[in-house]
Amino acid sequence: MICGVGVDMAKVSRFERWINDGGMLRRYFNSAEHLESRTASMQRRCEWYAVRFAAKEAFSKALGTGLHGFDLCDIYISKNDDGMPTLQVTGRAEALLAAKFGEGCKVHVSLTHEKEYALAFVVIEKIMERG
Repeated sequence: MICGVGVDMAKVSRFERWINDGGMLRRYFNSAEHLESRTASMQRRCEWYAVRFAAKEAFSKALGTGLHGFDLCDIYISKNDDGMPTLQVTGRAEALLAAKFGEGCKVHVSLTHEKEYALAFVVIEKIMERG
């Protein structure tokens, strides 16, 4: 059963200032995210951060809480063995997800970016037990 759907778009150029300043990145991204992005060119880093920030916002919309009750660092993108992005939910965000929809939720994410814009789409699915 689908419990929530969220989508968000971010302007890629906005993140160059974030990268140069650093404060916003430390506020919204965890240390693992910072390490993964360091070797890319500035344009790729901007795209990388923009699409991940959009995923965090899309998750908050799918959850139905907005950006309240958890830290954005609790949500991050990793890749499965096939290289497909997966949205990881930890900390207070994970607790809020369980409190709102119960145990057994799966979070799906789709990411895309093209020079100027990045977009993320998130679906929260409640896995129903058969029996």
